[in-house]
Formats: sequence, C-alpha cells, structure tokens
Amino acid sequence: MTHDYQVTGITCAGCVSKVKTSLEKISGVTAAIVGLDGKAQLTMNRHIMTSELQAALRDYPKYQLAEIAHAATAHTSPNEDEQRTFWVTYKPILLVFGYILGATLLVEASAGNFDWMRWMRHFMAGFFLVFSFFKMLDVPAFAVSYSSYDIVARRWLGWGYIYPFLELALGAMFLFDFNALVTNGLAFVVMGISTVGVVESLLTKRRFKCACLGAVFNLPMSKVTLFEDVLMVAMSGVMLLVH
Repeated sequence: MTHDYQVTGITCAGCVSKVKTSLEKISGVTAAIVGLDGKAQLTMNRHIMTSELQAALRDYPKYQLAEIAHAATAHTSPNEDEQRTFWVTYKPILLVFGYILGATLLVEASAGNFDWMRWMRHFMAGFFLVFSFFKMLDVPAFAVSYSSYDIVARRWLGWGYIYPFLELALGAMFLFDFNALVTNGLAFVVMGISTVGVVESLLTKRRFKCACLGAVFNLPMSKVTLFEDVLMVAMSGVMLLVH
C-alpha cells in the first residue's frame, strides 16, 4: 500500500536525504520517495500511524509530516502538462536531440562518406556531453529529482550526484574513441539501469518529473524518456556486438 504525505521544513537536498533515510528505517516501510517540494510517498507492508512516522523524525524537529487526504485532491484541475501540446511540452528535449542529430550528420557529410559506426559514436558523445551539461547546472536538484524514480538513486542519493560526471566521462570516451568494449559496455549498463527505472515509473502510472535535462526544465516522465534511454542502450549494444 502507498500513502502520500507532506513534509514541511525541507529546503535542500540534504533535508531530502535525512527525511528519506529516517522514514526508510521504520519497520514496514519498503520504499520512500521524497521531493524538494516536501511531498513524500511511502510504500508499506503494514498500516503505520502518522504519529509513528513523525516519531521517526524526532531527531530533526523542523520536519513536520502530515498525510495528504486524497479526497481533498480528487477534484483538483487537470495537470498543466496534460493541457499542453506535445511540442510545447517536449520542445526542450526535441530541440536538443535535433541539434545533436544535425551536428553529427554534418560531421559525416564533411567526411565525404557516411560511416554508421562513426556516426553512432559521435551521436552518443554529443548526447552524453550535452545532457551532462544540463544536469551539472544544479547537481543537488538533479540528484533529488532522479531519486524519485531511478532504481539505484532512490536507494542511494549519492548515485544522483555521480551520474552527471559519469555522463561527462562517457561523452569524452565516445568522442576520443576510447576502448570500444569498455566505453560501450559502461554505456549499456548505465543506460540499461536508467531504462529499468523509467519503465517501472511508467507502469505505475504515477507522475514523475523527468530528470534527463536536470532541474532546468519541467519535463514529465513519458514514453519520450523511455525512447531516449532505449535508443542509447540499442546503440551501445550494436557497437558492442560489432566490436
């Protein structure tokens, strides 16, 4: 069973980590998702009183937890994302993909012959370098957002802090054509893990903010995110097989 709560007093990524860790220590809580906005969703295998949850935060008096009554939110207006067109909603990520695609195609055109493997390598280099840039604009905010759905980051917030730098390293490795087996293997594993988290989120039909472009844009989790991750997994898989 899952229950939604509002936690006041959360002002930074450190607060999120403290609240999340404290709540997950409670017997019966199997998962805790906490956001910078103070919203928390707890998955539990037994009914837990709100007072017991608040007691788990006794070491941090400034955090006050209250359950969100579903009845009070049942008649709220539709989410803004649902009212926007596909282009308006996903314009940032579509433009980023378009720029990367265009730049890498121009590289192939200037080479005089189109080499699929070289194009994929350059495309993945551009993908990781550009996407890491947006995440690094606010790493703490990205880490918190990513922890809401990634299967590793929601158990260890530190993964969200490492991830942008890992993407940066992968971008450089693809750009300099570093050891194909190591580079593509690492990309396949990293993006594969990310894909699992996206699939789980889409299957639960809960609304998550996509952290692919960091905390800069308010992009909803959708099949666009899934396509992005699957494309990277497929490309790295193909290059692994060829090499």
